[in-house]
Amino acid sequence: MVRQPEHVAPYRRIANALIEKIKSGDLQPGDRIPSSTALMKAESISTATSARVLGVLRDEGWIDTVPGRGSFVRTQAPLTQGASRIGMVRQGGSGLLDGETVEFVEAHTEQASQEVADALGVEVGDDVVLRRRRYADAAGVSVVSTTWVTAALAAELPAFTEPGKLPKMTMGYIEDQTGRKASQQRETHSVGSVPEDIAPQLGTEAGDKVLKVTNRYVDQDGEPTEYAVDWHAPGRSLVAEGPVE
Repeated sequence: MVRQPEHVAPYRRIANALIEKIKSGDLQPGDRIPSSTALMKAESISTATSARVLGVLRDEGWIDTVPGRGSFVRTQAPLTQGASRIGMVRQGGSGLLDGETVEFVEAHTEQASQEVADALGVEVGDDVVLRRRRYADAAGVSVVSTTWVTAALAAELPAFTEPGKLPKMTMGYIEDQTGRKASQQRETHSVGSVPEDIAPQLGTEAGDKVLKVTNRYVDQDGEPTEYAVDWHAPGRSLVAEGPVE
């Protein structure tokens, strides 16, 4: 259990305790959260305070409230983006959340589209190599992720086109194999139409509108190393939290 600073307001303290139970698995997706009345009695707090507890949990994406039924742990977890995953790798982790799995889908050489060519600094039609994975958690498939590298770089990455999990996330594997360290990232969020080759893996229909996140990484010399496009399953949410500068 995370220690709570003494100055934390009661509603925040209670909300944090419930969040910790969700994170630890004590409360599973679909489990009922105590009602406002139950929180009032159990925690000896006011109606306003108990309402704020539930409001925090809804606002931060941990629960959904169904009128007439109550509040339940959200069945679809927040997203983990490239920036989060690279931080996890740098700290010695696998780049996966607890309970999250990744499945190899395919890898092959293809001709660069305009989008991929611009990101990798090559000409349209040049050979590039893609690797596609599918991430899933307790709520099901969360994202289908495709990474492209140049053919020249792929030649230095023997495991990139092999089935199964890479020794590290792509950026960590590139660094280990080549010494090219990801030093800058450009992340773009948009709503896009699911392509026909992605839809079966994501469990949607081609053309459905979902969150599309692209990531372009460059090394310490300013040269592109990889370009990735993530298509996120419907109903997923993106949560970013940090200090106000």
